Amino acid sequence: MHLFSGSVGGRRGRSKTTILLLMSVVFFMLFAGDAAAQKRFSKSYPAGGESVRLELVNKSGTVTVIGWNRPEINITATLEAPAATVVPQNLSGKIIVNLVRDNAGRGEIGNVNFTIRVPYYTAVDIETVIGNLNVSNISSTLVRAHVSSEGDITLTNISAAGVSADNITGDILFDGELRPGGYYRLQSMKGTISIRIPIPSNFTLVATAPSTRSISLGAFDGGSMHPLGNGRRIVGKAGDGSASLQVTNQQGAIQFIQR
Repeated sequence: MHLFSGSVGGRRGRSKTTILLLMSVVFFMLFAGDAAAQKRFSKSYPAGGESVRLELVNKSGTVTVIGWNRPEINITATLEAPAATVVPQNLSGKIIVNLVRDNAGRGEIGNVNFTIRVPYYTAVDIETVIGNLNVSNISSTLVRAHVSSEGDITLTNISAAGVSADNITGDILFDGELRPGGYYRLQSMKGTISIRIPIPSNFTLVATAPSTRSISLGAFDGGSMHPLGNGRRIVGKAGDGSASLQVTNQQGAIQFIQR
């Protein structure tokens, strides 16, 4: 009996050791696979002068652009397998990153998630096919964010003379100030468009929500705003109407929020 028990105990010990070894091998393979699946890109460019522009075209992934006080543009990116080619161009104060062009003919490429820091006065022009676009702390001539398929657009602490944001499916948030004489266009097919601006603000409004008729003006509702088409569109003026604000949401809601 003692010999039999000892033999079973030995086999159990060997089995536990084998299981632990197998688990270690599997963990190592998973870790190695994750490490191999992601690559990192990082580069900085000087941004002297008052005329700086960032143009970026991504295919899929999240793009985050943050304004700061340094006279340089810093680009970092995490590239998922199969890793895309990232070849920024520095053309006389204009930084161009175009992953669609630089990876033409390669077939599928993995997500590329960008974090880009730029001088706060930089004109920002970014777009992607699929993914979220985030821009914050920018005071310049232009902020443009375009998603040709699905993704949210979040613009926070923006004071630009011109803003354009549009997507097919996803939410859009504009948080900032409207400049006198500025032009602001927000457009979506499906999602919620939120406009968070100070009171008072001066703008001429054309807001259209043809399918839902869901347009909430919040504190800007009043005698100068007029519904048309049984509530499908609201037009009017806030303050002196010096900025132009056009908001269109085909199948979603439009809402104004006090900043």
